[in-house]
Amino acid sequence: MAKPVSDSEKTPQHVAIIMDGNGRWAKQHKLPRLSGHEAGRKSVKKVVQAAIAHGVRYLTLYAFSVENWQRPREEVQGLMGLLRLVLREELAEMGREGVRLRAIGRLHDLPEAVREELESAIEKTRANTKLDLILALSYGSRVEITEAVKAIAQHVKTGQLDPESIDEKTLTDHLYTRGIPDPDLLIRTSGEMRVSNFMLWQISYAEIHVTPVLWPDFGKEQFAEALADYARRERRFGGV
Repeated sequence: MAKPVSDSEKTPQHVAIIMDGNGRWAKQHKLPRLSGHEAGRKSVKKVVQAAIAHGVRYLTLYAFSVENWQRPREEVQGLMGLLRLVLREELAEMGREGVRLRAIGRLHDLPEAVREELESAIEKTRANTKLDLILALSYGSRVEITEAVKAIAQHVKTGQLDPESIDEKTLTDHLYTRGIPDPDLLIRTSGEMRVSNFMLWQISYAEIHVTPVLWPDFGKEQFAEALADYARRERRFGGV
């Protein structure tokens, strides 16, 4: 078992996770796909608790991508219903644990009832300061960057922005994640070696930890192992 990372300088400020493997977990257990998503909910809770225990300040979870809308209607409806249920049932605990809920993505794509539940939870946890839990919902990095470019172009068109003044910060300030530090560590479960259109701009210098463990089997021990792996690395950001 990996030991907690004790050196605060070796603890990532921001951890992002591609939660993959719910469907395969369900198949392995001869259960419906939605049962895999329901099992994955328990892993979310464990990882949030682990992040707090280790002193992680920001935790971003890739919960639903723009591509996921193409899944079977029954599965999408089940996921949306599960999201709404989790938001309602976990609100009190988020308050006790000091978790501030945030969300990034095309939130207007969400069903109205889900969006209202999300907005309510975000507002009620706004004053919490221990951990920012950021849900990526109807999220796609290429869409995010495209929307940022459109907004910048509009500012140029109206004379609010000089094209010569555009730099990396300009684009960063127009992303869904403005005001949130870039991830230091990206974790992907289920062993897949791809980033799946997730935070392409923001993870440019993130350390990447891939585990074969399926998301419903990922818990506090696996999270600690990922942090220990991160702590062993030397981050040079292109330097020597």
